[in-house]
Amino acid sequence: MIAPTPPAPARVTLLSRPGCHLCDDARTVIAKVCTELATGWTEIDITTDQTLLDSYRDEIPVTFVDGRQHDFWHVSEDRLRRALTG
Repeated sequence: MIAPTPPAPARVTLLSRPGCHLCDDARTVIAKVCTELATGWTEIDITTDQTLLDSYRDEIPVTFVDGRQHDFWHVSEDRLRRALTG
């Protein structure tokens, strides 16, 4: 029996909040690029953490790559792909 392949570690983190149409757009781009590159990603709802809410309330969606802020408001598919492959 072959063991299942563990999921790729999350290199991309999306900070979002419910009802945010820009977050929906960012999620679509991130999912597409990360799937193509077999890269893990995660999403955090800033409304569940007061510190995140205070810090990023006016900037969401915010994207981090490898723990460093990469983008906010808009996620460029090409720029994200370069960050993950460069």
